[in-house]
Amino acid sequence: MADDRFPGWHGTTILAVRRGGKVVVAGDGQVSLGQTVIKGTARKVRRIGAEGRAVVAGFAGSTADAFTLLERLEKKLDAAPGQLMRACVEMAKDWRTDKYLRNLEAMLIVTDGTDLYVITGAGDVLEPEHDVAAIGSGGNFALAAARGLMESDLSAEEVARKAMAIAADICVYTNGNLTVETISK
Repeated sequence: MADDRFPGWHGTTILAVRRGGKVVVAGDGQVSLGQTVIKGTARKVRRIGAEGRAVVAGFAGSTADAFTLLERLEKKLDAAPGQLMRACVEMAKDWRTDKYLRNLEAMLIVTDGTDLYVITGAGDVLEPEHDVAAIGSGGNFALAAARGLMESDLSAEEVARKAMAIAADICVYTNGNLTVETISK
């Protein structure tokens, strides 16, 4: 049964590709309100955490909700430096059980250059298969394209950029104005 409070994501595509000792996280810049494009240059991928901004995170969903979650994740990272999985699990627990947080409508992709996780409000901390993860309204398009491109000799960034271009051509809630962050361990 579908949850009517969580109607699905309309307005972004975030893609992460792990290859060659690097993880690239790419996000489009489109913000939509219903059928209208409000902004085309939003930055939905950013570096967080201490240690020289040691984690890259991308978000889909409500911007205010995502910023709240990113702040919480940063606090968890400060409490458990260098332990991304632990910080993600602790934040996911809070997200699921806290009366305020459980109403937040967003999803996150986070990486420290080695580990790669998708975090959801259902309490999931998922490590994707095939070294590719995607979220948002165009996420499935970008995911399918990236998985196909992983059979090529392209770099992680080239795979991410080409897959995001394919998603932007298909999904009306995704544009080609990308923010791309690369991180390695």
